[in-house]
Amino acid sequence: MSADAHAHGQNAHGHDDHGHGGGHQGSMRDYLTGFSLSVILTAIPFWIVMGDVFREPTTAAIVVMAFAVAQIFVHMVYFLHMSPKSEGGWTMMAMIFTVVLVLITLAGSFWVMFHLNANMMPMSPHEMDGMNAPK
Repeated sequence: MSADAHAHGQNAHGHDDHGHGGGHQGSMRDYLTGFSLSVILTAIPFWIVMGDVFREPTTAAIVVMAFAVAQIFVHMVYFLHMSPKSEGGWTMMAMIFTVVLVLITLAGSFWVMFHLNANMMPMSPHEMDGMNAPK
């Protein structure tokens, strides 16, 4: 390892020795921007739900979930410092892999629950009365 690389805090492979993987460390301005966006992205959905802004609960749920997704990205960028350039792109690849696995798991779970519900044998009213009777 050269003395020049050692003086700049790099090991023999040219990587940063300071433990942050060469990623961007946020400034106070970045943290304040992230905090402000987080507060706004929390306050608006709170107002939507508490103010009963939408007539349909489904519409309100979709809008709130959209704000939740936006807040996830704000946290990833401003607090976790994730970008395609951090740690040679491996951090972003790990995040993409995780998101794909979560989507597959959720889609599979909904698929199984839907088909279980659709394929269950319906109970007759007589069978339901027997379940409610005291033993």
